[in-house]
Amino acid sequence: MPCTTILVGKNASYDGSTIIARNEDSPNGQFTAKKTIVVHPDEQPRHYRSVLSHVQIDLPDNPMRYTAVPNALPDEGIWAEHGVNSRNVAMSATETITSNERVLGADPLVVPHKAQGKPGEDGYVPEVPGGIGEEDFVTIVLPYISSAREGVQRLGALLEKYGTYEMNGVAFSDVDEIWWLETIGGHHWIARRVPDDSYVTMPNQLGIDEFDLDDALGDQEDAMCSADLREFIERNHLDLAVENASPFNPRDAFGSHSDSDHVYNTPRAWYMQRFLNPYDEVWDGPEALHGPMSDDIPWARQPERKITIEDVKYVLSSHYQGTPYDPYGTKGDEHTRSMFRPIGINRNNHLCVIQLRPYVAEANCAIQWTAYGSNPFNTLVPLYANVDDIPAYLRDTTGDVDTSNFYWANRLIGALADSRYKDTRAAIEQYQETCTAAGHAFVARVDARVAGKTYADSTPILTRANQEIAGLVQRETTALLGKVLYISSMAMRNGFHMSDNG
Repeated sequence: MPCTTILVGKNASYDGSTIIARNEDSPNGQFTAKKTIVVHPDEQPRHYRSVLSHVQIDLPDNPMRYTAVPNALPDEGIWAEHGVNSRNVAMSATETITSNERVLGADPLVVPHKAQGKPGEDGYVPEVPGGIGEEDFVTIVLPYISSAREGVQRLGALLEKYGTYEMNGVAFSDVDEIWWLETIGGHHWIARRVPDDSYVTMPNQLGIDEFDLDDALGDQEDAMCSADLREFIERNHLDLAVENASPFNPRDAFGSHSDSDHVYNTPRAWYMQRFLNPYDEVWDGPEALHGPMSDDIPWARQPERKITIEDVKYVLSSHYQGTPYDPYGTKGDEHTRSMFRPIGINRNNHLCVIQLRPYVAEANCAIQWTAYGSNPFNTLVPLYANVDDIPAYLRDTTGDVDTSNFYWANRLIGALADSRYKDTRAAIEQYQETCTAAGHAFVARVDARVAGKTYADSTPILTRANQEIAGLVQRETTALLGKVLYISSMAMRNGFHMSDNG
């Protein structure tokens, strides 16, 4: 699944929060409707069967309540994507990443195989289930972990046991730490703790560029991995370093540097870091240290200033503004404006920015900022995670177009505004500013409302409070849809300047 991720350590964020954020995007030509829900312990399966790979897993009998952002239609499985559990542990899964032929030959992906023929017939070959993947990860991991570190350990054990049929990047966070896990072939994996003073940018490409194998196989302070990773690397001659260079570079050993990476992946990392560190280096022209096609853009970097929720939204909505590569811009030409894959693309399904705040009580620590549809045209809604239910506007997404829910309203706004980008931009920016400012005011107001209350007593208050902000955003979104529809209607090619009263 094409996606873009940014992770922000607690000393790099504006308020000391850990922040993990990711776009979920559909493949080209597809648009997947999304909803946000709360999964209660009695709704969590005890025996899980994947729709796509048919792998079957017995799950523990003590799940926690958690939020999730599944597909509106379950025909391809749950695809829960993001969530926060009742211990304020967050997870985002997955960022589809790349690998290379050496890795996939050494540890093949665990792909499912359909049955051939029927039982009892000559030549019958039974079905072979595949491994676990994006469809499954949040459901089988998040309800059972009490820290980000435990998330890595649980998912790592599941990968070693069941394997995976795809390459994945997965984020875990709690109020103190962020961990990023990347799968290596079918059964191997690495995970690195995000430095507290840094942010991480991840397009659809294996990203970790420095890894301490001794720590991962020893104290595990900042790194973890599958138990036989050192032998796996040595046996298959995967380390490409010259003269035993240190530290080990997983991006070189396990990742890819293909021509398609240079139009699909590396430009996204380049633009995000160009925005967050504009003065640290030259980003444009022949003197640039890193360009859109550079393979050595750092995985983690200290920002020039602390990063806000709005910064995260901006980079995950970006389409190379201010460069010749902006499809809506005036720089460059038709060739450059379609050269690179935007971050804010037409097939964004949703964006979650999960903020875990250390300066408030556990009851209201977790905010799940949520947007649906194409990111250049949508807005974030702050939802408290310690709740019993989600407002219907974000929960009851239908398979059919229906403007009474947030997903379809945003999809329509994006589709209408795209062809009239300059004409609609002012209305969209005003909408985004109004809703985001209202969101921050809402959070401050509700924090005060639950101050001093217990976790359990806060839950119904926060559940009702989410409805308040959802109602405001619904009104603003409906008004914006009307404005964008009017502007687009006035620009229809069958318009005519003469009219009458008939």
